[in-house]
Amino acid sequence: MMSGATYAQYWQGGIFLGAANYSGDLVQKRVDFRYTGIAAGLLIKRDFNPHFTLRASLTYGRVSGADSTNTAKDLVARNLSFRSPIWEGAVIAEGNLLDIDDKGFTPYAFAGIGLFSFYPSTRMANGNWVSLRRYSTEGEGLPQYPDRSMYNLVSVSIPFGVGFKWNVTDHIQMGIEVGLRKTFTDYIDDVSKGYVDQNTLILERGTTAAKLAYRGDELTKNGTPGTYPPDGFPRGNPKQKDWYSFSGLTVTYRFGGGGSGRWGKQKVSTCPKF
Repeated sequence: MMSGATYAQYWQGGIFLGAANYSGDLVQKRVDFRYTGIAAGLLIKRDFNPHFTLRASLTYGRVSGADSTNTAKDLVARNLSFRSPIWEGAVIAEGNLLDIDDKGFTPYAFAGIGLFSFYPSTRMANGNWVSLRRYSTEGEGLPQYPDRSMYNLVSVSIPFGVGFKWNVTDHIQMGIEVGLRKTFTDYIDDVSKGYVDQNTLILERGTTAAKLAYRGDELTKNGTPGTYPPDGFPRGNPKQKDWYSFSGLTVTYRFGGGGSGRWGKQKVSTCPKF
């Protein structure tokens, strides 16, 4: 008779609490922590072996940015701002460096694929918040600009990052992670390409659209408000897509338990057949 150990596949369910950040046309730094928003979510995990875990998650976050806190004078003069909720559903693989059952902790790296939604809005001079997409601030969906189709509010993201997790009890696990999201859209902030003709925008979407497209006239220099830029003048940088990030704390409960007292490890006895 021989005895050994097998690794049972166990489920975990838990929560994520942390911070959401954005990187795009309205912040100069890769991440501007002055615009850190809340993030929270639910997750479920499956431990396949000591070094591989698969998880599915649903996460909500809020991101924002504004030219008013930039240092470059031309960006401050642009005077754009936004905020947006982010809803993300993702499937992510975790690679655990150590056997957490033996060590009680492990660093890990993760990567996966996600689907997320966003909805940019901004506060006007009168204090009212308005959604931006329907105003086609860069000519999206206008017949005069056939190369600028209306952007989708749902897009694909690539989550990846690193973390560190540890066993609190035989069934409770905690972790802390930093996760970035590469996206394939440049419109989380409603800023991407260039200005469109002011009169065309007013004709198609109204005066409010023109006020949202260019907000430099809300600022004055030597008592003179800014002037609406000419058609085609750069408004954003279309060569770089927007990013967002979710970073924070995870707390999970692991269902089941091994006969040896360690997570997922069970002692079994086998008799060789002759």
